Amino acid sequence: MNDLSLGWLWAIGGLVLLCAELIAPGFFLLFIGAAALATGLFTLLFDLGPITSLILFAVYALLAVLAGRRFYARPFTLGGYRHLNDPAARLVGRSAVVSEAIDGSSGRVKLGDGAWSARGGPAAIGETVKIVAVEGNCLIVAPSLPIVAPLDQAT
Repeated sequence: MNDLSLGWLWAIGGLVLLCAELIAPGFFLLFIGAAALATGLFTLLFDLGPITSLILFAVYALLAVLAGRRFYARPFTLGGYRHLNDPAARLVGRSAVVSEAIDGSSGRVKLGDGAWSARGGPAAIGETVKIVAVEGNCLIVAPSLPIVAPLDQAT
């Protein structure tokens, strides 16, 4: 081991960490391995001592982890769906047509090609309602406000 300089030890350690990234779950070892490789490179180029290279590694590791968090820790949404694993929650905000009159405790709405039980309202058959929540397999609805065109102000 005496023949291997400190820079090569850092570089080998960095390569081991990068190889471990292929095996280990997550995405953390990539940044630490890159920091170790950079430390090895600078240690070889500038003939740094062990304490200086350790401090340099700590700085590089901190910068690499911060950069990784900035670019790779964004919440993942598939096609803009926040509720990917909760399909019923994706119905909130959509409009449906009343197929059976809705009062506070019962009713039905047509949404797409399916019919759902609903409550809320009140709403008569044929009216459009907005889905405000989902409880089990029952949609909680509220009457949609009609779109009112502005009055013509020509006098």
